[in-house]
Amino acid sequence: MADQSSSEGAGSLSGFRHRFPNLPPRVTSSGIPIEVVYGETGEDPKVGLPGEFPFTRGIHPTMYRERPWTMRQYAGFSTAQETNRRFRMLLAAGQTGLSTAFDLPTQVGYDPDHPLAQAEVGRVGVSIACLDDALELFEGIPLDKVSTSMTINATAMILLAMYVAVGRRQGVRIQDLTGTIQNDILKEYAARGTYRFPPRPSLRLITDIFAWGTEHLPKFNPISISGYHIREAGSTAAQEVGFTLANGIAYVAAAKAAGLDVDRFAARLSFFFNSHNHFFEEIAKFRAARQLWAGIMRDRFGAKDPKSWVLRFHTQTAGSTLTSQQPENNAVRVTLQALAAVLGGTQSLHTNSKDEALSLPSEGAARLALRTQQIIALESGVTDTVDPLGGSPFVETLTEQVADRARRYIDEIDRMGGAAAAIERGYVQREIMRSAYEYQRAVESGSALVVGVNRFEDSEEGAPEIFRVSGSVADARAEAIVRMRSGRSPGLTNESLGRIVRAAQGFENLFPPVLAAVEANVTVGEICHALEGVFGKHREVPVL
Repeated sequence: MADQSSSEGAGSLSGFRHRFPNLPPRVTSSGIPIEVVYGETGEDPKVGLPGEFPFTRGIHPTMYRERPWTMRQYAGFSTAQETNRRFRMLLAAGQTGLSTAFDLPTQVGYDPDHPLAQAEVGRVGVSIACLDDALELFEGIPLDKVSTSMTINATAMILLAMYVAVGRRQGVRIQDLTGTIQNDILKEYAARGTYRFPPRPSLRLITDIFAWGTEHLPKFNPISISGYHIREAGSTAAQEVGFTLANGIAYVAAAKAAGLDVDRFAARLSFFFNSHNHFFEEIAKFRAARQLWAGIMRDRFGAKDPKSWVLRFHTQTAGSTLTSQQPENNAVRVTLQALAAVLGGTQSLHTNSKDEALSLPSEGAARLALRTQQIIALESGVTDTVDPLGGSPFVETLTEQVADRARRYIDEIDRMGGAAAAIERGYVQREIMRSAYEYQRAVESGSALVVGVNRFEDSEEGAPEIFRVSGSVADARAEAIVRMRSGRSPGLTNESLGRIVRAAQGFENLFPPVLAAVEANVTVGEICHALEGVFGKHREVPVL
């Protein structure tokens, strides 16, 4: 705690504490009062005060003292009806925001009756092909009261248009819609693979969403720049930060090149990070990312509004660390990873279910994952003060070193001409693959320990219960989409698709014609097929 006789100036922590006299007091079980924030006076300018540039200690002055993070459990499987039921269960259990998983055909733009879609319909997320599906997905869920995140990239514009259309059908003013679309296509080329169109037209789709959203969706985040999948593919913590922020730089540069004012859209940019196993490095990683982004936005892009400098992020615990062996151990891993995200200052959080290394999460496992967040928030005491580990020599040193290593990756990508150019050359992919290979070798040699896998194995482990999606879902979904098409007006469908093609060939913002098509029940697959005729189809860059 700071010396109370020290300077009470605005730049000191002691002066900072006095700015919040009306905050409800917090005390320990022994009756010891807890300050809003701790540390030495005369803060290091590289660290700063909570809620102030460069936001190393958090983006809000009082962080969780006034409001906890959003608890946003990821859910989606089978049909819209089944996923709606899971959504309602999670909301009833205390979840404060929705996070939607879409199946692979939806993510890459194929309808359920397409030959390439058949084996994957409803398997790893919910199948959504048209507005009727989206209406069923959000049936009974008031979109003016519930924030929704959607993990969707290549087809993000179409799914956002569906969300807007559902809001309109509910009578919600679209300016009151809140949530996030992932909409981060660059990391798909580097780490995940759910792309459809080449990088350059894909960036155009993103900047068109920025432009339309700035005017019509002031509370909605038009992108979630994702390090999560970069880390899941095998990157290090420093690579996750470096590559993610390099992608963010590319999106901001593209939007500026399209004529957008950085201070009109930057405050709605959001990020998505992984919380992995090394407890202290993960905390340092989140602090370093905020510090770096603040400098990038202020100094590189000349943003004037302090809100434009802020890195707001969602966190998900690390799916790649979960093991099929002794799956109960995963609940412990998830708890530590979630705690690291909270101590690192996340704005929203998804905790993985213990059975996700085996299958989609069962209802009981999903409830336990949510309860994990609630216990951290309400019982652990870690929300009583801002940045509890700030000032720790270990954490501050790690923060500085993660930032330095991430900055080197950003500089290297800049020398190549930016993130898109670096991905087209295969640089990012090779770096991730190298790190993934080195880690796998360490696991196989035993130098990297994984409890239950290469240490403390259990040869008599029983077979766990697995949640499975019925094999009949694909046929039922294909039949439903064929029936829907047969009831539409062919003229209106063709007119809607023709307008999209003309907009894609020119410079018109694509969102309005896509929204009109969605409202006419034109499907995800039909819209993507029309765009592919203009944009072409991406072919993976060979990197080995």
